[in-house]
Amino acid sequence: MLDRAGEQAQPGLPTRAGAWYRLRMFAPTLSIGPSIDALIDLSLAEDVGLGDVTSDALLPPTQRGLAVLEAREAMVFCGRPMIDRLLQRWSGERVSAAWSTQDGARVDAGTVLLRLEGSVRALLLLERTLLNFAQRMSGVATQTRRYVDAVEGTGTRVVDTRKTLPGWRALDKYAVRVGGAHNHRAALDGGVLIKDNHIAFVGGVAEAVRRAREAAPHLLKIEVEVESLSQLDEALAAGADLVLLDNFTPEQIAVAVARVGGRVPLEASGGITLDSIRAFAEAGVDFISVGALTHSVKAADLALEVE
Repeated sequence: MLDRAGEQAQPGLPTRAGAWYRLRMFAPTLSIGPSIDALIDLSLAEDVGLGDVTSDALLPPTQRGLAVLEAREAMVFCGRPMIDRLLQRWSGERVSAAWSTQDGARVDAGTVLLRLEGSVRALLLLERTLLNFAQRMSGVATQTRRYVDAVEGTGTRVVDTRKTLPGWRALDKYAVRVGGAHNHRAALDGGVLIKDNHIAFVGGVAEAVRRAREAAPHLLKIEVEVESLSQLDEALAAGADLVLLDNFTPEQIAVAVARVGGRVPLEASGGITLDSIRAFAEAGVDFISVGALTHSVKAADLALEVE
């Protein structure tokens, strides 16, 4: 079960559609709760099995040593809360940590991010799990920052999707925030998003919006995914609170923006890449959702080296 303790509403966020619109998103911190602890426990149990037979055979339990976490490429670093919790939960006083960076920092190759001192057995036991968390989270934050930089100055917000690593959604979405973007729904209960399959089953945009308005909690916004300008007109007539323009071209988005005239926020999605996102933003859309922030991210290159 996802830990939702860190979720909060951010009032009055300005968009081209007006300051009345309130975007729900997570606070820029990672809430450490039972779900995070369970993920740490599962990850370490998966890696260690019944014990580190190599270290136990080679190293006495009293031996102590130093190790550093080092960036091997330029990146936006992310993962400090997970590493701190991993050390706290599994090493106790056997390993001490001295940080020289914060999540969200842009670091160059060769930067030492963290110094660890303590039990050599504990350091080697935790090494792979520590790196797995930091490498993926830094990869997501770095990828996200590239997309955010690409739309700088346009006023468009980059948001993520639910295309996350199973079990890692809280971490993936935290890393997106660290990278400078914003979160879309954390789960299906986070808002009404009527997609093409819903419309196909229900029989039309207007009927789908009517049913959602009738049954959904009144505090949730109703967003409708449309695939054409005619469906956009239907969504507006039906009273949708937001409209997602799926697989529109930048030229089509410019037409949609003019047709909506600021009545509701508009989101673009579907096949938008780092090379093309600027054109979509300049077409005037309020939000751009990008699955590539999380679904196919390249892990950042980090190493834990004995010093």
